[in-house]
Amino acid sequence: MNARQLALLKELSETHGAPGNEHAVREVIGKHLEGFTKITADRLGSIICEKTGDASGPRVMLPGHMDEIGFMVSAVTKHGFVKFAPLGGWWSQVMLAQKVRIETSKGPVVGITCSVPPHALSEEERKKPVDVKDMHVDVGAASQKEAAGKFGIRPGDTITPVFDFEVMKGRKMLLGKAWDDRVGCALFIDVLTRLKRIRHPNTVFGVGTVQEEVGLRGARTSAHVVNPDVCIVLEVGIADDVPGSKAEEKMGKLGAGPQITVLDHAMIPNRRLRDLAVETARRKKIPVQFQVLTRGATDGGVVHIHQAGVPTLYLGVPTRYIHSHAGIFHADDYDGAVKLLVELVRKLDAKTVKALTP
Repeated sequence: MNARQLALLKELSETHGAPGNEHAVREVIGKHLEGFTKITADRLGSIICEKTGDASGPRVMLPGHMDEIGFMVSAVTKHGFVKFAPLGGWWSQVMLAQKVRIETSKGPVVGITCSVPPHALSEEERKKPVDVKDMHVDVGAASQKEAAGKFGIRPGDTITPVFDFEVMKGRKMLLGKAWDDRVGCALFIDVLTRLKRIRHPNTVFGVGTVQEEVGLRGARTSAHVVNPDVCIVLEVGIADDVPGSKAEEKMGKLGAGPQITVLDHAMIPNRRLRDLAVETARRKKIPVQFQVLTRGATDGGVVHIHQAGVPTLYLGVPTRYIHSHAGIFHADDYDGAVKLLVELVRKLDAKTVKALTP
């Protein structure tokens, strides 16, 4: 991984973009792809970056969602504390004592997630996880008037974690927030950038979708715009090589290659496209892993049933601790995913794509 890619990942990770408020991420993507792709958007806010190889060839969609899990302001208490509702799937045990940022009409406001301190709880209360409804964000306001009037906080404002990108001591271990799914956004940026110098028998659409974490909504609307013939969803995968995981159930290990998902909660991927990816990886000596994800879904869940159906595959970069304030992935897995994607795009001519359909 080179310095340009590290800078791109840092920029994408540290940008704030909760569901329904992804405009800052969209600006980053547009900045990196302007000049050599045709950039448009759907009316929900997804960015569509079109790179033409052969205009008469298949339309290849590479979606990666721009939104990250976050929160939305639901109310401000009379004492100036902020109540919130989750946007996306949070586990309550990772939510407390974390620095967050509220996007207000008067600019960003930082705060910390909080609840009643343990010293004020009974022994029985301390044994129970704190319910989300009992959590607040402390923004340092003395009253509702100050929080709402002076700070500009109001219901509907989005909230996201604050976490700095860092290359860890392991050098290839990359720590940051929002990898789900800024990794996918970085992947299609890198793939389209490489395709500037490579002939490809199709038109490729890198799509930064909105509102994936709250129902795959941007994938549905952007698929209507792109009308793809084939789709490869770019996502994080689950890295479960951590203490406490059952050895016999482990599927994702950092540094062992990108993950090809054979089943998720909303999609059975196209078997022929899966086989093409596996064979391409074998020929190019790119290590891959396999994943079964029974409790999660991706944008592929709606893209693969668009109109008459779209052959779709989910390719992920294994990542530890997703759906929390920060995660870790391995640079080699990301590089392997980029290489595999470029090779697949080069193979997806009209004859190959037609053969994907039973």
